[in-house]
Amino acid sequence: MKNNRLPRHIAYGIALGVLVGWLCHHFAADAKSAKEIATYFSMVTDIFLRMIKMIIAPLVFATLVGGIASMGSSRSVGRIGTRAMAWFISASVVSLFIGMLLVNVFQPGAGLDLHVSQAGATPLAVNTGDFSLKVFISHVFPRSIAEAMANNEILQIVVFSLFFGFALAAVKKAGFTQITKGVDELAKVMFKITDYVMAFAPIGVFAAIASAITTEGLGLLLDYSKLIAEFYLGIAILWAVLFGAGYLFLGRSVFTLGKLIKEPILLAFSTASSESAYPKTMEALEKFGAPKRVSSFVLPLGYSFNLDGSMMYQAFAIMFIAQAYNVELSFTQQLLILLTLMVTSKGMAGVARASVVVVAATLPMFNLPEAGILLILGIDQFLDMARTATNVVGNSIATAVVAKSEPAEEADEAAPVVQASTAPSASSVAV
Repeated sequence: MKNNRLPRHIAYGIALGVLVGWLCHHFAADAKSAKEIATYFSMVTDIFLRMIKMIIAPLVFATLVGGIASMGSSRSVGRIGTRAMAWFISASVVSLFIGMLLVNVFQPGAGLDLHVSQAGATPLAVNTGDFSLKVFISHVFPRSIAEAMANNEILQIVVFSLFFGFALAAVKKAGFTQITKGVDELAKVMFKITDYVMAFAPIGVFAAIASAITTEGLGLLLDYSKLIAEFYLGIAILWAVLFGAGYLFLGRSVFTLGKLIKEPILLAFSTASSESAYPKTMEALEKFGAPKRVSSFVLPLGYSFNLDGSMMYQAFAIMFIAQAYNVELSFTQQLLILLTLMVTSKGMAGVARASVVVVAATLPMFNLPEAGILLILGIDQFLDMARTATNVVGNSIATAVVAKSEPAEEADEAAPVVQASTAPSASSVAV
């Protein structure tokens, strides 16, 4: 019952944050004062996100190592990884295509009539110089697991956990099970810590919303209402496509999954942080019945390679900037942009302000003014909320589908996917 109240409290936090933020913005003496007030709200949000980040690394490590050790064979890992990547790539193509289609139909940037000469200097310090395939590939492999955990480098933690999990499975066959039990117990402890941290979620959500509204005000939403409305329409269509694809594989149980992930979606939307939703997403998938060995592998992988909402955002942002500066892009050029985003976005893991960095790195490739990034930075917080929530939806459905495709005889202690929603799982008791 306590957990069931959390989504309602988060919703209250969002509403109160909008109200308080508007009041602070309205009565602030000037823009400088508003920003100063917002820093106090941001401090609360930062504390909450820091608490979230402190549990991500050990939680990913414990759940992934435990999952790999329970699989027992590298063939299972290869099969699951192949299916997951096939889904990720397909979802990325669909997300980009929907974004490109809608932005061409609605033309949100048309009418701004900006000139390329207005973008003479690069006004934003976005570090794109190290954003390359070579750097990304070398960055995947950790120099130190302590450094990877300290920086919350999810992909590096996944790589180390794969090695550790396979080694643990090997010694487990020789009768050495103490570490395996210890890892499982560590996962239970981390889920309990997650419960403690999530008790502060409504406060963190309130502060995040209040900070954004205090700084920008509701007027910004009105000025960019067309772009925001069209982007959210695209997000709604993408959700429909994702749930439709999930229905093909999961049947009506996909709607049960939707109810279970309501809480992590709200967290992701209100904080604009995928990390804040990770523990609760993992818990929801286990309640749904996805085998822990599958969810603990696919979900962290999806956090690096399956960012459906971010993909749509990038398509919207680049085309919006092109339209604002009256740059005509042919179908071939748009297709090339789509393919470029398909590649560059896969290097987003571990990059600060990843979606903005990808857009900033892609603009000069097609002779689009880099100053155009300023057009969307003001409302990026509100777009980020939607794309982050969509990332959670996409990864949840992807994990559930991959779990359903796994042979029943290899399932772990979790219940079958379709039936799990009718009975509480062991993990729901533990957390």
